[in-house]
Amino acid sequence: MEPLGSLTDEELALRIQHGESEPLGVLMGRYEPKLLRYGTKFLSGTEDIVDLVQEVFVSVYQNIQSYDASRRFSPWIYRIAHNAFVGELRKRSRQPVRFFGFEFDTFVPHPVQEATQVPEVEAKEMRSMVEEGLSKISPAYSEILILRYLEELSYQEIADVLRIPLGTVSVRIARGRTALRATYGDQSPL
Repeated sequence: MEPLGSLTDEELALRIQHGESEPLGVLMGRYEPKLLRYGTKFLSGTEDIVDLVQEVFVSVYQNIQSYDASRRFSPWIYRIAHNAFVGELRKRSRQPVRFFGFEFDTFVPHPVQEATQVPEVEAKEMRSMVEEGLSKISPAYSEILILRYLEELSYQEIADVLRIPLGTVSVRIARGRTALRATYGDQSPL
């Protein structure tokens, strides 16, 4: 029997679906730092983030049977985390949060323009700028930039997490990059 740590996320999830509990610990070890980082950026650093991430894992375990093992696991768990974090924002405001509000580009198809590979130095600069500039731009754009540049999800994975069309992902990333450029002026490598 091969060690659990050598299995893919999808294989671990399949084992959990078949009644094993140990693979959940391996998935938690893999995703806890990522979800803590995502949640901290998404919620602007809250002391409750550790508890929220634990709730995400409880939800993963409770809903594991709804996971389709033929698809990638990471967008599925990020979707659960996204829902938990939006729920926390709603609790904080004590009123319905229109996180993204009405955006015309959600209903209009857009061509997908997946970013080309950028040199590692430029990618590091981008991650740094995204981290620093998140509080200065719209939440709709900051979340999508977190998923793309900090969590390194593909456009398709982001579309799956946010449940928006692929073209909308492309548009929001472009607009988010433009918003970051505006906050940094000519110093931006974007």
